[in-house]
Amino acid sequence: MDIFKVAGVDLKKGPDWSSEETMLKEHSGYVCGVDEVGRGPLAGPVVAAAVILDAENIPEGLNDSKKLSEKKREALFDSIYERAIAVSVAEATVEEVDEINILQASLLAMRRAVEGLEVSAGSALVDGNKDPGLHMPTNTLVKGDGRSLSIAAASIIAKVFRDRMMKKLAEKYPDYGWEQNAGYGVPKHMAALKLVGVTPFHRKSFAPIRAILEQKNSPNH
Repeated sequence: MDIFKVAGVDLKKGPDWSSEETMLKEHSGYVCGVDEVGRGPLAGPVVAAAVILDAENIPEGLNDSKKLSEKKREALFDSIYERAIAVSVAEATVEEVDEINILQASLLAMRRAVEGLEVSAGSALVDGNKDPGLHMPTNTLVKGDGRSLSIAAASIIAKVFRDRMMKKLAEKYPDYGWEQNAGYGVPKHMAALKLVGVTPFHRKSFAPIRAILEQKNSPNH
């Protein structure tokens, strides 16, 4: 299997407008791209974005946010806000992640992002293979941020927004290196967890955090 081909789409070429064109032909109204970031980290919320691009004014260089440098993402973040018809960002909190699980929290954040659009969309393109349950026709696209320009834009907005949020939290909790690791379980973060302990922004339902809390609360500790 060619790892660069998903459902016959050549990912080496980067995202295009073909998925949007299909939705626009089949459904009335605007199409929004939807993506989320922050499923894997041990700390911080999960953040989703919904973006309605203007087909006549699409920023150049849109791609999967993970394939772009921080500098490029920051520049595109501003450009998307300037040129898009509508942009919305939403989150599901750490408490919600722990309460309903990370997948359900991700889908909740996506629903909130779409509901927050100031201009209503008529259909949606969503990254991944799970339908978030939007009140509109929805197409899910595996690796959609590398296939659809609207999803790529949403991935950039969500990533930059969340990274900025984690940098802010790092000012209050400086030991964990969140300004660099965005809450992922890298060695510096794991070492700080053992030394300093768990913050209110850690996901207590995630196995490494749960293990630390169980050890701390065990009678032999």
